[in-house]
Amino acid sequence: MTGLGIIIGIAAVIIIISVGAGAQSLIVNQLNSMGTNLVGILPGASEDNGPPASAFGIITTTLKREDVEEIVKQVANVEAATSYNTGFGNFSWQSNKADGSFYGVTPAYVEVEEADVEFGRFFSDEEDAGSARVIVLGWQLAKDLFEGQNPIGQKIKINKEFFEVIGVMKARGSAGFQNVDAMAFMPSNTAQKIMLGVRYVNFARIKINRQENVDQATEEIKLLLRDRHNIRENQADDFSVRSTKEAIKILTSVTDSLKFFLAAIASISLLVGGIGVMNIMLASVNERVREIGLRKAIGARRRDVMIQFLMESVMLTLLGGIIGIILGMIISMLVAVIANYLGYKWALVVSPFSIILGFSVAFIVGVVFGLYPASRAAKLNSIEALRYE
Repeated sequence: MTGLGIIIGIAAVIIIISVGAGAQSLIVNQLNSMGTNLVGILPGASEDNGPPASAFGIITTTLKREDVEEIVKQVANVEAATSYNTGFGNFSWQSNKADGSFYGVTPAYVEVEEADVEFGRFFSDEEDAGSARVIVLGWQLAKDLFEGQNPIGQKIKINKEFFEVIGVMKARGSAGFQNVDAMAFMPSNTAQKIMLGVRYVNFARIKINRQENVDQATEEIKLLLRDRHNIRENQADDFSVRSTKEAIKILTSVTDSLKFFLAAIASISLLVGGIGVMNIMLASVNERVREIGLRKAIGARRRDVMIQFLMESVMLTLLGGIIGIILGMIISMLVAVIANYLGYKWALVVSPFSIILGFSVAFIVGVVFGLYPASRAAKLNSIEALRYE
């Protein structure tokens, strides 16, 4: 029972650091799956290392489709770009129904996202310009609605509007923390004018020809948008431009801070364990008074007695630390196995740092909380100790 607080505390620290590293690898893999040569634009002002207001669901209307079109025309090294309008709707075909998201995008979406159409085709520039009522379904959404039947040419209803299915995307799974197979894609003008009634876009993605040109293109995009939005030199941007590399850096910083903050909270149980060690060592001193007196009578110095009890305290906490480390590693391994079984790219990371930290904390707890009982034992008078009953 004395070692239980140490075991739980050390195991919790190991688990939190390991799970935090696994979650961090999941985030990095998700962002990398979107492409390392992508630049994202979000409307709304933001700090240099923070997300804009739109990332928290606050509607901002500063980004227009025309901004994205001018980026393609004026910024060097841009291969393709698409704007996005997002919405949620009820999809129905005959008696089959499914809820899902629809995205209003431009025909360049397939190039920007490196997505492929499995059946049918993607919509054209002419259909986008004419606000055509055509739609391309994600693989899972098509499966849920049509149950194996050919969807091409069929009319489906989204909320109160009818659309003709012209294509089905290839299965892609999860990308950027979203299941793109459960989405549908329609022309950007159709989404704005017919489905949403807006003139702005929610965000945009720009594909750069090579990764080494991303930083330069990002700066050029910022300058162009500042000029188009009439932002003066001393005014803040009303948009946020982030490359995938920058997004990974920001999210890694956030997850690192969160990981060590949670580890610090978990370490509180080590304080409880340390108090338990101190109490049991004090009880041990009271039970071994005659033994201490006998040792002193045959020549043991105060320092010898103090070292003996201090070593007992340290060995007790180190034993709990070893058990806690092993338990933490086993649980971390189970978390990784379950996450990978569920389809997430979760890396098992038990760093040498966390193991060294576990041993170090256990040793420090043993010394700190064993010092008072050891000092009390060392100060006992040998004659009075021998007469103690």
